Amino acid sequence: MSRLLREERMGRTALLTQNLVPGKKVYNEDLLQRGGSEFRTWDPFRSKLAAAVIKGLPGTVVGEGGKVLYLGASTGTTISHVSDLVGPGGLVVGVEFSPRVAREFVERVARERMNVIPFVADARDPSKYSVAKVDVVYCDIAQPDQTEIAIANCAALLKPGGTLLLVVKSRSIDVLKDPERVFREEREKLVAGGFEVKTMIELSPFEKDHALIYAVAAK
Repeated sequence: MSRLLREERMGRTALLTQNLVPGKKVYNEDLLQRGGSEFRTWDPFRSKLAAAVIKGLPGTVVGEGGKVLYLGASTGTTISHVSDLVGPGGLVVGVEFSPRVAREFVERVARERMNVIPFVADARDPSKYSVAKVDVVYCDIAQPDQTEIAIANCAALLKPGGTLLLVVKSRSIDVLKDPERVFREEREKLVAGGFEVKTMIELSPFEKDHALIYAVAAK
């Protein structure tokens, strides 16, 4: 059975991830039994990655056994589902800048999940959390130079041909520009940096003025 399930409920798609730590919740999500295993509901209104999957991002982009660098772990809602997806044979390196937020991330997620390694660090300096090369870089940070930060981390830690999932927060980049223009400009930066952009997904109605760019690094 896949670690990610989709179910149709009243005409809407619901997502479930197989719980790495059965019996444990992270953010008051529902725990459900499917095929003899426990799954957690994955709320697209609380997770931009879930919103992107609902809107067409392939569910296989974060696969079982994969190694993921997650920039902007926050309190751990989405990264807990990434931990579910990669499973016990995978690894998630979570980077969070704020010590206060990072403490909550550790208590809610990293302490319970053996495939999650937390770092309190600035994502502008990948040397602070230097790890083995990863399959996926997921970047969700509210900074004007968020795309440049993502590119730098990919250069340092992403395998050739690996995947970048970049959450673009248009209001963090330029509050006055039309969000669609911001999305295009950040996409062009990735192309200029040698990435192949597979798709760009605007995240409304789940997140206003946000998009997720799915890109692949050069081999």
